[in-house]
Amino acid sequence: MFGMGMPEILLILAVALIVIGPKKLPDLAKSLGRAMIEFKRATSELKSSLEVDTDVMDVKKTFKDMDQTLKTSVDAAPQTVQKTEMSDVAKEASTPASKLEKPESESSGETLKEKAANDDA
Repeated sequence: MFGMGMPEILLILAVALIVIGPKKLPDLAKSLGRAMIEFKRATSELKSSLEVDTDVMDVKKTFKDMDQTLKTSVDAAPQTVQKTEMSDVAKEASTPASKLEKPESESSGETLKEKAANDDA
């Protein structure tokens, strides 16, 4: 305890017995014991509150990282969509008109009215 051995503790007790006296020594030991218990209780409460604070800080950091990731993804989404749309438009524009599909009514030679009449029948 505090780097003291049994001979040092016995010497301190002997000096305390001589200085304080045998009548007041038990009362002093009781109050010293109570003070030690209070000190241990206070340090354990402080330690547990510090552990809770570090846990809260870890959770805060995790949420902050997630928030940053989401913001980055949301900010990048419109640019990605725009690039995709532009590439689709570019593909359609580069396709020759001869390769585009013709509507059925033009390819078979019948008009829309004739086609509707045939569908009803």
